[in-house]
Amino acid sequence: MSTVAVSEEKHTAATGEEACFHCGLPVPPGSTFHSHVLGEDRPMCCPGCQAVADAIVENGMEDYYRHRTEPGVRPADNMSRMLEELSVFDRPEMQKSFVANRAGDTREASLILEGIVCSACVWLTERHVRQLPGVISFSVNFSTHRAQVSWDNRQIKLSEILHAIAAIGYRAHPYDPNRQDRVFKRERHLLMQRLAVAGLVYLQVMMISMALYFGDYLGINDQLRYFFWWVSLILSTPIVLYSGQAFFKPAWRDLKQKQVGMDLPVSLSIILAYAGSAWAVITNSGHIYFDSVTMFIALLLGGRLLELSARHKAGEMSESLTRLVPAVAHRIEPDGSVLAIPAFDLVEGDRVLIRPGDAVPADGVVHEGESSVNAAMLTGESVPESKYPVMTVRKVGQDTLVSSIVRLIDRAQSQKPKISELADRFARKFVFALLGITVVITAIWLWIDPSKAFWVAVAILAITCPCSISLATPSAIAVAVGRMTRSGVLVTRGYALEGLAHATHVVFDKTGTLTDGQLAVQRVQTMSSFSADELLLWSGSLEQQTEHSVGRAIVVAAKRNGDLLPVSDVKNHPGRGMTGMVLGHGITVGNLRLFDELGIAAPVDFSASADLQVLIAIDGQLAGVVHLSDTIRADAKAALDEIVSLGLKPMILSGDHEARVAQMAKSLGVELAEGGLLPAEKLARVEQLQSQGAVVLMVGDGINDAPVLAQAQVSMAMGGGTVIARHSSDIVLINDQLKQIPFSLRYSRRVMANIKENLGWSVVYNAIAIPLAAAGFVQPWAAAIGMSLSSILVVGNALRLRWD
Repeated sequence: MSTVAVSEEKHTAATGEEACFHCGLPVPPGSTFHSHVLGEDRPMCCPGCQAVADAIVENGMEDYYRHRTEPGVRPADNMSRMLEELSVFDRPEMQKSFVANRAGDTREASLILEGIVCSACVWLTERHVRQLPGVISFSVNFSTHRAQVSWDNRQIKLSEILHAIAAIGYRAHPYDPNRQDRVFKRERHLLMQRLAVAGLVYLQVMMISMALYFGDYLGINDQLRYFFWWVSLILSTPIVLYSGQAFFKPAWRDLKQKQVGMDLPVSLSIILAYAGSAWAVITNSGHIYFDSVTMFIALLLGGRLLELSARHKAGEMSESLTRLVPAVAHRIEPDGSVLAIPAFDLVEGDRVLIRPGDAVPADGVVHEGESSVNAAMLTGESVPESKYPVMTVRKVGQDTLVSSIVRLIDRAQSQKPKISELADRFARKFVFALLGITVVITAIWLWIDPSKAFWVAVAILAITCPCSISLATPSAIAVAVGRMTRSGVLVTRGYALEGLAHATHVVFDKTGTLTDGQLAVQRVQTMSSFSADELLLWSGSLEQQTEHSVGRAIVVAAKRNGDLLPVSDVKNHPGRGMTGMVLGHGITVGNLRLFDELGIAAPVDFSASADLQVLIAIDGQLAGVVHLSDTIRADAKAALDEIVSLGLKPMILSGDHEARVAQMAKSLGVELAEGGLLPAEKLARVEQLQSQGAVVLMVGDGINDAPVLAQAQVSMAMGGGTVIARHSSDIVLINDQLKQIPFSLRYSRRVMANIKENLGWSVVYNAIAIPLAAAGFVQPWAAAIGMSLSSILVVGNALRLRWD
């Protein structure tokens, strides 16, 4: 029994009345307020509680009622229903599934926005929310209608942000893929309803118009013509009042905020054409164009329906990732039984059973059994990776790998490259210019031929398409980010694609980037009667007590020769090596510094060698040297050759020994390489390149790479690198494959070319369409077709990037 059920039971027992399922207060006799919660109709004491409960269920947070510890607060009678609906999202138990906690009191969440129809809507919501005290960042992806918001929870609550969005006419919900799908289906259903009404009525109006057209040639009674006019007016009115709301509401919302959106020209053209035709009917004079009005609305709605479907496809990547996380997890209880619980109720340390076919509900450490998991969505690799059916939870909810990748994808899709910002500013100014052009052209036609002036104005307003200009970049970015993620390249900042396309230099760190970061024994040089295998076994036996990477590499190699030997009197010398006893012999394993301290002669100078050397002494005498090196990644040479073929200059900047860096550069064919650099010196080298006009792509993996990653115009981190490196980078190679670097360079150029194609088409279309309409060569119905096709063509061209 849940805690809420217990509290209701007590309340009911004390008062003898039925309790409100939401707040626990008595339900007034005769109350008809109910909400369907947890599979049953639950009694509510007032419409406020019903509204809050419905909001919780609609937003996918129904489990709140299953896990709450006390009843909710009853809405105050003088508070708006909206405020009460939104206040529930401030509760920690509600935020658990969609809000990520950051440093201090910083919070981050993904939202779905309803009511976004053009880039002006995006600009308005971003400007409005960003000015709120406590909001750190707020960005909206026009293609997916998703927003990324981060805020200081001490200064502002999430409910206040949601209310601020609602105050300007939009509605925001916590993002989850099921909710996104419901919003998409609701928008599509409403559009289809409006389109169905418009289409059916248009057919009737068109039949009447054809009769009138034939009547003009064959002759028609004036009374019959006037009757057809009135029928056309009556049939067209529902289309304008109902179907036309898809354009009127956004236009009016923008005007209330003293902004000019892209639905304003469309709305004006519809209203003017309808009003002019209606006036002609009322006065029985002039011409009617109800067929053009109804066709215009039907075609535009059809175009918006196709555009909505295309945008939904563009945003499928992060939704697919989110669906990887199951709603239910199978937790292993202390007594060994298995209990099915909501996945977000898992806590660190829980043991989870992963059954065949199950999705993995959290990040964790696997430790029992063996199976495989298809991780292609995360790594880009189609080969299933080995996993185990029992694991211990380490990270849950918003801290898991899948959740972090989804947030990074949303951030990438919502952040705009410079070319997108320029296009958005141009599109907003274009609407103002369009209205001015329309006024001027109308005035000219009033002087030339007043009978055509009105319809020329309608055609100009209808044919122009600033929406295609605004769609050009976000649609391409959304598709590209999804395509690259499927290939194992996680773009965390959308503007990185622009910088990647213009890169001139690719700067690599060495260890962990061009190499796999794992030291390996290359050879053992013997200087005594002991064999190489014996030296390796004895040194490995001593080093089994250390966690140092050098010691681990020696231990791994030694185990290949048999079981390690027992050791005694082990002493660690930090930064220098180890000493101890093996089979009665004194063993020393370390560097030249340790040998100097212990007075062990090491007459050979190894400082010029490109390998890392570990000296071995037995009973105080130098016996041999273990040579180790970091293995070069198998795909490094091919990747670098392809980078050069693309016209970029590769360069290695490393803190490793100069001789080792030089040897690696030679083997990889890299002409520019420097070793022995401190992080500040790496930073200085990159700044020097940038001062010479270079656009630098920096690829690294370690903590010491974070400053230079931040300095470079574009930064790329290895997926297996440190958290700091990944957070400092614009792009993450999820599967650590260097071959994805040239792929990313080529693909980013294709993306920018696609964006330029879209912008070019939009500009050319408007440059041709406006003069044609101004010259009187375009009818309003043809203008509607042109405007719709322009936007559809832009989105369709962006979707081609899915298969590049």
